[in-house]
Amino acid sequence: MTTTDATTTTAGSHAAGHFVPENLPTRIQHYIGGRFVDSVSGRTFDVLDPVSNQTYATAAAGQQEDIDLAVAAATEAFENGPWPGMKPRERSRILNRIADAIEAQDARLAELETFDTGLPITQALGQANRAAENFRFFADLIVAQADDTYKVPGSQINYVNRKPVGVAGLITPWNTPFMLESWKLAPALASGCTVVLKPAEFTPLSASLWAGIFSAAGLPDGVFNLVNGIGEEAGDALVKHPGVPLISFTGETTTGQTIYRNCAANLKGMSMELGGKSPAIVFADADLDAAIDSTLFGVFSLNGERCTAGSRILVERTVYDDFCARYAARARNIVVGDPHDPKTEVGALVHPEHYAKVMSYVEIGKTEGRLLAGGGRPAHLAEGNYVSPTVFADVPPTARIFQEEIFGPVVSITPFDTDEEALALANGVKYGLAAYLWTGNLTRAHTFAQAIEAGMVWLNSHNVRDLRTPFGGVKASGLGHEGGYRSIDFYTDQQAVHITLGAVHTARFGAA
Repeated sequence: MTTTDATTTTAGSHAAGHFVPENLPTRIQHYIGGRFVDSVSGRTFDVLDPVSNQTYATAAAGQQEDIDLAVAAATEAFENGPWPGMKPRERSRILNRIADAIEAQDARLAELETFDTGLPITQALGQANRAAENFRFFADLIVAQADDTYKVPGSQINYVNRKPVGVAGLITPWNTPFMLESWKLAPALASGCTVVLKPAEFTPLSASLWAGIFSAAGLPDGVFNLVNGIGEEAGDALVKHPGVPLISFTGETTTGQTIYRNCAANLKGMSMELGGKSPAIVFADADLDAAIDSTLFGVFSLNGERCTAGSRILVERTVYDDFCARYAARARNIVVGDPHDPKTEVGALVHPEHYAKVMSYVEIGKTEGRLLAGGGRPAHLAEGNYVSPTVFADVPPTARIFQEEIFGPVVSITPFDTDEEALALANGVKYGLAAYLWTGNLTRAHTFAQAIEAGMVWLNSHNVRDLRTPFGGVKASGLGHEGGYRSIDFYTDQQAVHITLGAVHTARFGAA
């Protein structure tokens, strides 16, 4: 842990009426070159828990000089350390030890993640296990990695030499932070890169655990570096640093556009997974029970704070009224409460700033659609960032709650009459991350899926992803894809080596 101050919490204690994990840090530091350090300037920022909205820790606020130190440590480890030159099997063993360590403390990880983010404890536990699987997957992948060779018999052999790019800048969001950090850390490290991680300022707690996990697993000092801080300060410095050749960012679209502009000066490699306003299209021939289960889970799990949330549900008119009634009845029964209670299905939103944003959209929605469920704070929860699961029906495509990403437990439902109208509605936003399609017609399923402007489409399923497949969006939802070998492609340069066999026949310029 990053803590150097005494803590006063004990297991199961309740401050301000809610569960507080034991041994919480009161200070969260950077981790640079194998050491926990404060900011050079001594600056800090407050970290709140979303149930009480009280400060439980201060975190070091990284500035340009802290990023400079982290990049210098990562550069030294890349240029003079053993990590980039290790055999794939050696790196794989360390990645598997990291996965083992995550699995061994998954309950603790989930407990801290729940406290820091407001995510329900059962869902946080699933995210911890997914983080372990990310490292396990890339540990396997780099051992199985094969590169291309091309032969021209008797003339030439050409092969691809894959080399880690260098220092990878990783900027991660506050929703499911530990898992999404693993999503970037695992392939970057597997590829032989060294890294500087800038976690989201709202949720720095679980990121502070990586240092101990990596060190115990045998990752050399300087390979992993962490700088906490505000996006406009630490994040901006990392993006602009000339010693960082690539940036992987997950976050909202406006920030992604700023990063895109700031990477241009140094022609950095970029991978960006940005916002979403994903449609879930339900046809009359669908299994409605399964579709209702999936579309409820798809927008209300993870507190609705998920980029791939199916937050626009499009329903064929012949089943529209039935779907709305059943969907709203289920939404009203969703258990909202203490994130540490295993019965809780929707917890507290991450931060009061985000809570205010989501609640502003709830009020906008009351002027744009027909409120079927929710619409405010749960009556039994007077404190904390709680929003009742909120359902609006009859939402026109011009409505702001139809067009704009809310990132909370709020969903709009819109009817359609024809396949053509459904496709126009599905594609009628600036985003293109994910889509969900429910139909019993196999031909429609495939042709409609291919016409949707989305990087990922799930047919008769919610968001269950094979780690071998590409992850990413189109339009305002991102740039590039990661996942499987595409992640390895991003963190490595592919160098073509050409070998001539036999005599070389070259035109003899300047010969008599």
